[in-house]
Amino acid sequence: MAKKILAVDDSISVRTSISFILGQEGYEIVEANDGIDALAKAKTDKFNLVITDINMPNMDGIELTKLLRQTEGYKFTPIIALTTENQQSKMDEGKAAGATGWIVKPFTSEKLIAVVKKIIG
Repeated sequence: MAKKILAVDDSISVRTSISFILGQEGYEIVEANDGIDALAKAKTDKFNLVITDINMPNMDGIELTKLLRQTEGYKFTPIIALTTENQQSKMDEGKAAGATGWIVKPFTSEKLIAVVKKIIG
């Protein structure tokens, strides 16, 4: 059975590229356009991995990560934060919220695939 990944980003082009890259690797991708959308989808479905942007309107990736960690079934689900910032403070904030790992944008498809495979196989 294909592993399910929730891809969260307010940029449609980023979501599309994540879906395309990981879809080709055989993963099932569900897209969400912000933290609120993602949280609603996480509560009605079960994902093996969440890839979330940090800077989004309505609810950012840090807040989403914190809330997912309190959601039934997501205490230990891997969460990868995507960001354009390589600022240590944001990374520390993400880790404190419960993010498993970090990918800085722009990322290559190889990098994305390698991280996902390392985390969920």
